Amino acid sequence: MLKSDFYFELPEELIAQTPLKDRASSKLMILDKNTGKIEHKIFKDIVDMINPGDCLVINETKVLPARLIGARKDTGSRVEVLLLKRKEDDTWETIVYPGKKARPGHIIEFGDGLIEAEVIKVLDDGNRIVKFNYEGIFEELLDRLGEMPLPPYIKEKLEDKNRYQTVYAKNEGSAAAPTAGLHFTPELLEQLKLKGINIARLTLHVGLGTFRPVKADDINDHKMHSEFYMIDEENAEIINKTKEKGGKIIAVGTTSTRTLESIADKNGHIKACSGWTDIFIYPGYQFKIVDNLITNFHLPESTLIMLVSALAGRENVLNAYKCAVDEKYRFFSFGDAMFVVSAQNKK
Repeated sequence: MLKSDFYFELPEELIAQTPLKDRASSKLMILDKNTGKIEHKIFKDIVDMINPGDCLVINETKVLPARLIGARKDTGSRVEVLLLKRKEDDTWETIVYPGKKARPGHIIEFGDGLIEAEVIKVLDDGNRIVKFNYEGIFEELLDRLGEMPLPPYIKEKLEDKNRYQTVYAKNEGSAAAPTAGLHFTPELLEQLKLKGINIARLTLHVGLGTFRPVKADDINDHKMHSEFYMIDEENAEIINKTKEKGGKIIAVGTTSTRTLESIADKNGHIKACSGWTDIFIYPGYQFKIVDNLITNFHLPESTLIMLVSALAGRENVLNAYKCAVDEKYRFFSFGDAMFVVSAQNKK
């Protein structure tokens, strides 16, 4: 299967640059994965589309304000550091721009010296290992000085950091938000609970690899990035009991989908665990546990549209995306949503 099989024309003006004032007021496209039928709703209508006894699986990861703007201590020249992964204590793997200003031994200052970073090593891929020095609590300083690492297609400055977090974000560690969850409000979650819909929680820390383009023409040659996940016994049991009673497992986002499909056994049963996944889901994949999916509209030729196509069928998805363009849906992180369902789920 070729990368070009997942191409579609996307006008640049449909790329959402800012979030809507009301999270739940986004458009919601309903796509029947069996028939390809499309309906148009508002996201808050999702309550009517999910049956009592079904289970919504959400990703509780929290985005680090991981973009730091500083300056070389010796020259004062501007340097940008993006935190990728904590290696140990105060040592991190980072992306530094411009790289020529960040050689081993160089010191970068942030916030007039509140944080200093020493470049320790340059990795083969150009990333830098840096060690941070500071007084106080690193996370508090990061929250004060750092900016959200918005995707490269978002050019507007984000006024409120919390709008790039889900309302249920809890466990810090992501370099990007699980954007399908951005549409939920506390009120909407409460309505779902009152209707008798189960909510299970897991964590997958989203890496910047989620924005990495597929370069291989044959998608089988694409190497997926690896991301850390965890789920506890209580939430695994919620999912297992839903399955046993015939309820649907509805993943909120591709991140929840990848986690569930990584940890489920061949019978669709899961247990408490943690680890790293580099699962690549594309058409031909047989889903073990996920029935339906809530997701945003993704980049052409991305691994994310390939995952959605694996669940709903490539032709159905490309037809839905053409419809989304025609109907002026908003795309990507701050955009509108799609709910991939099966006909038998509607009552």
